[in-house]
Amino acid sequence: MENLIKKYDLAPHPEGGYFKEIYRSSQVVQSGIASETRNTVTHIYFLLVKGQVSRFHRVIHDEIWNFYEGAPIKLIQFDTTKIKEDTLGPGCKEYVGIVPGNTWQAAATTGQYSLMGCTVAPGFDFTDFSFLKDDPDELERFRAMQSEYTHFL
Repeated sequence: MENLIKKYDLAPHPEGGYFKEIYRSSQVVQSGIASETRNTVTHIYFLLVKGQVSRFHRVIHDEIWNFYEGAPIKLIQFDTTKIKEDTLGPGCKEYVGIVPGNTWQAAATTGQYSLMGCTVAPGFDFTDFSFLKDDPDELERFRAMQSEYTHFL
């Protein structure tokens, strides 16, 4: 995986794994959710290696995950009423996962590594990002529903 980290100049991501922003639109739009302008769209490379997880987090805008290479990835979504798990990649039904805005999400590779692309529109801004562990009410709902996913916190 070191070769991919070097090849794509990836850096550690706060949620886990490695990333590099590869596109940020120069156009801006007004985000009704953020009540501020955001770049129209952003895209990153995102790499998870065995033993790492993308911890439960949410982004206020829609996010699209695209599988690129490696082992399939588990993409888990929690919307306060249910947990949904999809597996993306080779031998799976889908190569693309859609996470609606404000939905808690987490991920893990099923093998040695998974290289993904993540697109957010309107574009990603860290002020629109939060961790489930930092939201006491949502965390309580989550823990009451599912204990098998607590290692994603």
